[in-house]
Amino acid sequence: MGARVHPVGCGSSHPFGPEGSVALMRLLFAGTPDAALPSLEALLASHHDVVAVLTRPDAPAGRGRRPAASPVASRAHDAGIEVLRPRRPGDEEFRARLAELAPDCAPVVAYGAMLPTSVLDVPTHGWVNLHFSVLPAWRGAAPVQAAVRAGDEMTGATTFTIVEALDAGPVLGVLTEPIRPRDTSGDLLERLAVAGAELLVQTLDGLEAGLVVGRPQPADGISFAPKVRADDVRVDWTAPAMHIDRLIRSATPDPGAWTEVGDARLGLGPVLPRPDRPAVPPGQFAISRSHVLVGTATHPVELGTVRPAGKRDMPAADWARGARLDGAALGA
Repeated sequence: MGARVHPVGCGSSHPFGPEGSVALMRLLFAGTPDAALPSLEALLASHHDVVAVLTRPDAPAGRGRRPAASPVASRAHDAGIEVLRPRRPGDEEFRARLAELAPDCAPVVAYGAMLPTSVLDVPTHGWVNLHFSVLPAWRGAAPVQAAVRAGDEMTGATTFTIVEALDAGPVLGVLTEPIRPRDTSGDLLERLAVAGAELLVQTLDGLEAGLVVGRPQPADGISFAPKVRADDVRVDWTAPAMHIDRLIRSATPDPGAWTEVGDARLGLGPVLPRPDRPAVPPGQFAISRSHVLVGTATHPVELGTVRPAGKRDMPAADWARGARLDGAALGA
């Protein structure tokens, strides 16, 4: 089953209006990571005019930790579009340039910084955010990770008008997407980014045609998804296998779940719960030639790929053969 798009407050099933006429909007696109690229591509291919891109400043990347442009900045540069990289979107220089650009609307996908009141009222149709949950569930920086970690069966994406309160603005459009049993956050985000790009374009088309009107979010069902930090995804092997499985999948690929073997840190890829195997004490290994099982509060889990400190990902069985694990246990 694929994503289903549900326009909100739309008076016609046609995104361009009853006569099919298309009006051009000047857009300032705000986004930073790879997940924003499908939306930028969709807008570049649309009838609207992307006049500039707002993104986060260059940041250290790679082994050399040298400053590198964001994925959105790189794509905008290739397309010959002006790139704005203010340290803070409230900086006077940025606000002046925003006024000069006079965008009709500013679509936002994972930009990564709060927008101050001084810029929110500049575009005629406001700043329209594509958020990867069905609001008001999972407001905040990490909605996809939160949905996978919580074991949700369904999620989606929402377009809404940005207001001062966190992800609380009126809803313009919604799509739904099932969470598959073995989805990682990376898997789910990839699907939502592609489906959400279509939703974002439809929303902007509807706003320009006067066919989409924002509706307040319901007061019930609000939940929050703050940014996930490394300490949040250290595995506690005394937890049930189901919780450990969800935690690790939610942290894949970013920021990456981990544990400790002795004093050494070990990164963990998705594990496979094994209720068919005999119980193993929490944090203890059961190793065969082709499998590495670890005990939990319930049944064991089978390790998939692991990443020893300073090394590349490798199958857990290959790692175990050279790791001298006799009597070793994993840190809680």
